[in-house]
Amino acid sequence: MSKRPKSVLIVDDGALLRQKLSERFSREGDFEVCGEAGDGQEAIEKVQQLQPDLIIMDVSMPKMNGLDAVRVLRKLIPSIPIIVFSNYSDAFVKTLALSLGVAAVISKSQNISVLLSAARELFLRGAA
Repeated sequence: MSKRPKSVLIVDDGALLRQKLSERFSREGDFEVCGEAGDGQEAIEKVQQLQPDLIIMDVSMPKMNGLDAVRVLRKLIPSIPIIVFSNYSDAFVKTLALSLGVAAVISKSQNISVLLSAARELFLRGAA
């Protein structure tokens, strides 16, 4: 019996990066991209509509940044794992993000395969 692919919501203010991540996750058989959002406020709306299995969240975005969105999402739907994928992955941001309950913090300077591995690891551990 094949497991259904895990649905992923990609949140980043860069349209090109969202497209690149969507294409990469969609090529993987175990993931499907259920939606995209360009800022934290839109992410909260999409999460409530789509109920994804995983959220990939940037930190630096207009309207509402990723960490503020994580704070709101943790109250609304604490069970959905969130991976922060950001240029801002210094020790302070990482510590703050993890304290807010994100599952992992991955730097955009790393290969997308690192992000995919972290996502798979979450589901292997049964965190989602």
